[in-house]
Amino acid sequence: MGKITTSFRLLRAGWVLAREGVFSALPVEGLPGLPALGHKLAGLLARRRSRRRERSERMARALHKLGPTYIKLGQFLATRPDLVGRDVAEDLSALQDRVRTFSQTAAIRQIEKSLGRPVPELFAEFEAPIAAASMAQVHPAYVRGNDGILRKVAVKVIRPGLRQAFARDLQGFYLAAESVERHMPAIRRLRPVSMVDNLLQVTRLEMDLRLEAAALSETAENIAGDSGFRVPEVDWERTGRDVLTMEWIDGIKMSDRETLIAVGYNVQVLAVTLMQSFLRHALRDGFFHADMHPGNLFVDKDGMIVAVDFGITGRLGKKEKRFLAEILYGFIKRDYRRVAEVHFAAGYVPPHHDIASFAQANRAIGEPIHGQSAETISMARLLGLLFEVTELFDMQTRPELILLQKTMVVVEGVSRSLDPHFNMWKAAEPVVGEWIAHNLGPIGMAKDMKEGMQALTMLARKTPEFVRRFEETTAGLHKQAENGLHLDDDTISRLARAQARNGRFNRFMIFLMVICIIAFTFKLFL
Repeated sequence: MGKITTSFRLLRAGWVLAREGVFSALPVEGLPGLPALGHKLAGLLARRRSRRRERSERMARALHKLGPTYIKLGQFLATRPDLVGRDVAEDLSALQDRVRTFSQTAAIRQIEKSLGRPVPELFAEFEAPIAAASMAQVHPAYVRGNDGILRKVAVKVIRPGLRQAFARDLQGFYLAAESVERHMPAIRRLRPVSMVDNLLQVTRLEMDLRLEAAALSETAENIAGDSGFRVPEVDWERTGRDVLTMEWIDGIKMSDRETLIAVGYNVQVLAVTLMQSFLRHALRDGFFHADMHPGNLFVDKDGMIVAVDFGITGRLGKKEKRFLAEILYGFIKRDYRRVAEVHFAAGYVPPHHDIASFAQANRAIGEPIHGQSAETISMARLLGLLFEVTELFDMQTRPELILLQKTMVVVEGVSRSLDPHFNMWKAAEPVVGEWIAHNLGPIGMAKDMKEGMQALTMLARKTPEFVRRFEETTAGLHKQAENGLHLDDDTISRLARAQARNGRFNRFMIFLMVICIIAFTFKLFL
């Protein structure tokens, strides 16, 4: 019954999306016969008033009706233009994660359950929520220090019942992704099931506020020697799975350019500092804030940029960092052959493709950009075009690189809103050049040799275990070759039952599709 219940939930979600006009607002170009017919039927099912709304508003209304899991799905898909297309991703980027607050009583219950202490013992004052999102809401509060002085803190509390709702809805996402992979070969390259796995991992991290606190702490350590950028301090005593207490940030939002100028801040310097900080976090640290929209960025009284809300973060391994740095540097220097070689060396483009043809495709991206003025060149757009071109060469989707590129779009947009003449390449070149000098020059070679020696030492220590496992595997294969592969009666019985269940489910889905077609037909002639 699990699959049947999940199927009905998916049908309900599809109905809501159709009624709010989401399906009918999606691009129809290139759709074959049956999907094109479905698009027309969805247009007939849409509410009359929904047809007068913009696509982004239709999406927002539908996803808010479907609940927090679907809001988070929309925000997640906004980071995957490779899956939904650039225009739809931009519409989803505008999705406002603002929902109704839950009661203060429920918040207190969550805090006391998570920390095992009464709220009056934890906080001198605990105020009503000032903002709520799909995952959590934020309360201002005050704690009394050892010196007796009150200090203001922000208390983030997980929404009650959130984990159960996500577990239920994610079953439907998996069912849909598996069906797409099975029946739509053209989309398999995008790995929809892996996309849902990635969504599951992201939401699990967001639903454990201890991990967000750890992300704040890790970032604080990484940037301890940097200037111009910081993160709030975590109050670990008052932080648990369902509650995060941190420093209250009094500052000016980076979206408020006029106020920043009026107070006396140099917005040109702030724009460069923001971009260089982001690139430094990605390249040097391999760990970056992946939700750096203007609402999460403030400038404090000391002129420091302060980033909040570390629920979504991204990581780059050594291979990804090298790939990013060399790609950017290759385009800066117009070395398109090198850009192509980096793709092949990283294994992102299959070796059966011609490296010269790929270099030619990179030139088609890079030369028009170099013909523009420095102020109009967009590094994020360059990476977006690059990822589009790589589809022609069978490059597998790299979620971490897509997330990086999407975050770079946002950071670049904030920097340009502060300084319309912001020079992307001039801001990026010192950071990228420094990384290349330290990692691809003599210093980098020494580091690689050291890591190689460490890996060889570990391999030598494990050699006896590898030999033992090899002998066991060889003996097992020899035994199987002599006696053949045998299945016991219990295994055969379980396989037969599984096959029967799948057959019943397929018959049920066919029956359900017939009912839907009848319903659509009835709607047409009503």
